[in-house]
Amino acid sequence: MTFFDDLETRSADMREAGQLDQLRAQVAAVRAAQDNCLPEDVVLTSLADLAKLPVLRKSALAAWQKEKPPFGGIPVQNVAHVFQSPGPIYEPGGVTHNWWRLGRFLHALGIGPGDIVQNCFGYHLTPAGMIFENGARAVGAAVLPAGTGQTELQVQAAADIGTTAYAGTPDYLKVILDKAEEMGVRLGITKAAVSGGALFPAMRQDYADRGITCLQCYATADLGNIAYESPAMEGMIVDEGVIVEIVAPGTGDPVPAGEVGEVVVTSLNPDYPLVRFATGDLSAVLPGESPCGRTNIRIKGWMGRADQTTKIKGMFVRPEQVAALVARHPEVARARVIAGRDGAQDTMTVQLEAEGGDPASYADSVAAVLKLKAVVEVVSPGSLPRDGLVIEDQRSYD
Repeated sequence: MTFFDDLETRSADMREAGQLDQLRAQVAAVRAAQDNCLPEDVVLTSLADLAKLPVLRKSALAAWQKEKPPFGGIPVQNVAHVFQSPGPIYEPGGVTHNWWRLGRFLHALGIGPGDIVQNCFGYHLTPAGMIFENGARAVGAAVLPAGTGQTELQVQAAADIGTTAYAGTPDYLKVILDKAEEMGVRLGITKAAVSGGALFPAMRQDYADRGITCLQCYATADLGNIAYESPAMEGMIVDEGVIVEIVAPGTGDPVPAGEVGEVVVTSLNPDYPLVRFATGDLSAVLPGESPCGRTNIRIKGWMGRADQTTKIKGMFVRPEQVAALVARHPEVARARVIAGRDGAQDTMTVQLEAEGGDPASYADSVAAVLKLKAVVEVVSPGSLPRDGLVIEDQRSYD
């Protein structure tokens, strides 16, 4: 087995040391460019010290960009493209070797010189098309910049030029394959690199039955590749160019290994230094290493959204408020807000994990922080599910 580079198989100590040096450089660059963005008194002696720095959310990034267009004062360099995502938020893009870090994923899938990748991600305004094209170039593959739609033309092109690999959303490959069968055209696609949608087991099996190996990666417009599957297909291996933390939703506090929380990513790309950028996605770290030999940590993949903001009795309740409630009471380990329904009216129950205590004693604190009155229940430590939910909506809208 060959690897994309030696970084994939380094020891945990070597990875920590290498990434710590890169992290310090990133933080120094941001501090120099943005006053008061990152506290000066935080000294990074280990990667664990990242938790002492603030989390950057998309809402804050959008506000920065309005104040200092186009990139909000972040020290960006080597820009070849500027992309737009909903918000709007503007992202820089580069064209240097493996700038978006997709090469590692495509290499794991077996794509390389001699392959022709039919890239069915969009090329207009958003960066997905260029992200995958840059990755294909990094592994020496040729690219058909197909974009989306015009399926009959896509089938014809794939047959004419001998496309061997597909890049795009998981479901659009089936559209192409079904259209090819309808047209009586035989395609030579044997590899599929997918992202941007759910890859259901039945769909993956359908592709396997057609002789196509289909693997997925987890990438975003802001960060590029975050994690990816290898042929072992046991979780998603975190890319070597990022540091991933799993934190309690609404906070920047890391959760214990294996627990579900929000994915927070620090990019080690010096061209676009994003420090503790909150993705808004939920995931969890898997124990051990991948059987494929890559030694970085693995995550389970996408497990839902961390922004569980819910309107109850006409008021929004946010994960940040639940975190603030817990912070008020040292004896409370965690909290869960449950939205329910009693006839035509909303109800709110707040469950607090603590070693005993009078529920009524927390009523004023709940009302002050959440801005609503609630039924308070004190539950024993460890009894609340470790599923990443801090606000659970049990209301039925049928």
